[in-house]
Amino acid sequence: MQPKKRIALISTGGTIEKTYDELAGVLDNRAGVLDVVLASLQLQGVEIVRIPLMNKDSLQMTSQDHDLIARTAGSMAEAHDGVVIVHGTDRLAVTGERIVALSGRARVPIVLTGAMRPYVMRNTDALQNLTEALLAVQVLQPGVYVAMHNQVLQFPGVVKDKDRGTFVRAEP
Repeated sequence: MQPKKRIALISTGGTIEKTYDELAGVLDNRAGVLDVVLASLQLQGVEIVRIPLMNKDSLQMTSQDHDLIARTAGSMAEAHDGVVIVHGTDRLAVTGERIVALSGRARVPIVLTGAMRPYVMRNTDALQNLTEALLAVQVLQPGVYVAMHNQVLQFPGVVKDKDRGTFVRAEP
């Protein structure tokens, strides 16, 4: 029997973790939902190590936040078989580029993912994207990637296409 793969899952917030605040009438990053999502998945052969780093909308992230995420991903990559980062999509590419800049050649796959619609919404892409990221981190070569919407793209050179609501390779 194969030993379990140890996957570090860093959560930073973003749309995937937004919940409805009934008093304010808005979707907001207040309570994490990743444990609920993970509990609904069958993850044989994988040990998930959760690192709840922050719970922010990525539009509110600072340069220091991107550095903290990148440093944490690099540190977790030293002790795990792969790293998944759940991140807001608006600034996900900034963090992906920062990880490449700070860590150079990753020792293991580092996969960023998020969602365009919160997990709590009926037509969410959160479950699909998280599942894809958890599979991708187990089969990819070392490097930094985004896994969403049935595709995997490697950094550097990944950008969000706001018109299509997904990630694409940057135009040269």
